[in-house]
Amino acid sequence: MSVNLPPGAILTAPDDGTPLIYSANDPPPVLPWPDISRRAKWSVSSFKFGFGAECLRDNDPETFWHSDGPQPHFITAEFPQKVAIQKISIHLSYTQDDSYTPSALAIRAGTGPGDLQDVRVVTLDKPEGWITFDVSSEPNEDGDGLGPVHAYVLQVIIAQNHMSGKDTHVRGVKILGPVPNNASDGDYFGFTSPQYTLYQSIR
Repeated sequence: MSVNLPPGAILTAPDDGTPLIYSANDPPPVLPWPDISRRAKWSVSSFKFGFGAECLRDNDPETFWHSDGPQPHFITAEFPQKVAIQKISIHLSYTQDDSYTPSALAIRAGTGPGDLQDVRVVTLDKPEGWITFDVSSEPNEDGDGLGPVHAYVLQVIIAQNHMSGKDTHVRGVKILGPVPNNASDGDYFGFTSPQYTLYQSIR
C-alpha cells in the first residue's frame, strides 16, 4: 500500500509509515523530514563511466546511476558521526528504465561496512517517481509511526530488478532524518532561521 502525493502537497508529521510516491516532473511536496544526504559520503558498488554515484545526487531526473558489475548492486552512504535516519527517498522510473528498474530493495545499517544489518525490505511494482519510505519497521515510542535507525552507515541493496534484469538504474536517492523537535516547553513557534537564532539570546 502507498499514497500518491499531489504536486506541491504539504505533508505534516507524524505519519503511519505508509510509503509516499510523487512525480519527479511536478513541483515536489513539502516534507517535514529534513534531508541529511549532504552530510554523507556516497559510493556505489560499480558504475559505467559517466553514470556514477554523482548522478544520484545531482537533482536531475534525466541522469541515473548505471551499475556495471556482478549482483547484488548497492549504494552506500557513510556519515562522519552517528545520525538518526527516518526515511529514504529513491527516484525510479519503470517507464524509462524497464528491466533496469529495481523491484526489491534491502536496507542495511550499522557502524561500519563490516557490521551492517538488514533493517527493512521493500518490494516495488513498476515504480514511477520518488518513493519515500521508513528505513525501520519498528514502531516509535509514541506508537503513531515508525522509529528512526541510528547508524554511521546506510546501504541500499538492489536485491532484484524487474524481469530479472542484470544491471540497474537509480535516478536519485535522499536520506531523511526525523522531524526535528525544536520547540521547547512554552515556545510554540520554535523559530530556527539564522536570522532568528542570531538574536535569540539577551547579551
